Amino acid sequence: MMKISSQLLLFLPLAFGVGIAMAFQTAINSQLREHLSSPLQAAFLSFLIGTAVLAALVYFQDASKPNLHELSSIPWYLWIGGFLGVYAISMSIYTAPKLGFLTFSGLAIFGQIAISMLLDHFGWLGTDKAPINWQRLLGGIIIFIGVLLTLQR
Repeated sequence: MMKISSQLLLFLPLAFGVGIAMAFQTAINSQLREHLSSPLQAAFLSFLIGTAVLAALVYFQDASKPNLHELSSIPWYLWIGGFLGVYAISMSIYTAPKLGFLTFSGLAIFGQIAISMLLDHFGWLGTDKAPINWQRLLGGIIIFIGVLLTLQR
């Protein structure tokens, strides 16, 4: 059982805000696609704006900037995040309007839950091991049933 701490009380609304931001981002990027020729062009513009904002934030932060040697020592698989972002944003722009935003979000959340259980269970990618138990499995099944219910219009 997780203890409720002041840190947890801060993280809960921040994580909830990620879900809100992702839903808005998908809806906004889907609208952007209507003004451009493809989901990839909409994703490109979204990433371009995001990259500009991140560049400004990194420039003004106090943390030291990595040099070329530090960048070259990063394991190859840690560079895949950008590719995964391209897939996630592009496919959300393409599929959400066709599935409906509720069904899309439910499927995206279920995908996150399913792989998160495996990441936690096996301790992949540096996560602390947290075995799959009946409560976690039941939570995933309930979310999947919720996704199935969203298909009913």
